[in-house]
Amino acid sequence: MQLPRQEAGKAHRYLNEIESVVASIRACESALIAFSGGVDSSVVAKLAEQALGDNAVAVTVDNGALHRGEAEGADEIAKALGIRRLAITLEPLKLLEVKQNDPQRCYYCKRLIFGALRCMADELCLKTVMDGTNASDLERYRPGLKALREIGVVSPLLGLTKDEVRNIARLLNLPNADAPSVACLFTSFPYGTTITSERIERLRGAEDALRAIGILDVKVRDHHDFARIEVNREDAETVVAHSSTLAETFSKLGFTYVTLDLGWLRSGSMDISLNSTNKKSTKAR
Repeated sequence: MQLPRQEAGKAHRYLNEIESVVASIRACESALIAFSGGVDSSVVAKLAEQALGDNAVAVTVDNGALHRGEAEGADEIAKALGIRRLAITLEPLKLLEVKQNDPQRCYYCKRLIFGALRCMADELCLKTVMDGTNASDLERYRPGLKALREIGVVSPLLGLTKDEVRNIARLLNLPNADAPSVACLFTSFPYGTTITSERIERLRGAEDALRAIGILDVKVRDHHDFARIEVNREDAETVVAHSSTLAETFSKLGFTYVTLDLGWLRSGSMDISLNSTNKKSTKAR
């Protein structure tokens, strides 16, 4: 595989890993890549395009819980990668387990999405469905991984951590190599909370307000009347400086209270209460 000459020194450390991923993808002969436009799926798509050419197709799924501009961003990234991209729309909220935000919600959602992608791959005569799951994902609460295993999804990056995937993305000169990680908006609701399209749109509006003051890496969690803002510690002063404007905007969106999470921006903050419940249950036994 050809890498930019100026990156040859950096590439040496990761060359074996890259070649191993390319070889594993090539062995699949053809592939449909679940493509969000994030760094993980972009690395898979780029290497699949190199390994399989026209026998690799990227597919973006709009599940009704994408962030503002996410689908359009995926389209731009796919063009930069030079891979064919298709898009489909599904409605996981029609599933009761998803709408009521069951702790296993991600399993049911992924089962629907990847089942549809498997059918689409069959229609396109593509042998494999791939995704961007990496080794770091295995360290977190990810019930959706069970659905991927059941459907037979191939995850070429399982031997690499998130940091390693980002380093490979940089070596490949991917435009989104340093883009923040993004989870779908379903993850912004406490388990057991009923999710509606209106509440999802409310979160988009809240994110818009924070991006308008220059904060791009942000999550807003919906706790009924409370909005809990997660940003990086260095962005806290910006939030405080614009607190009056933000409070007014959030109020118009339907939030009664607005809070700044002093645990700062992190993945899986909604799982904390779930983990606490599990620990109490274990002690009770």
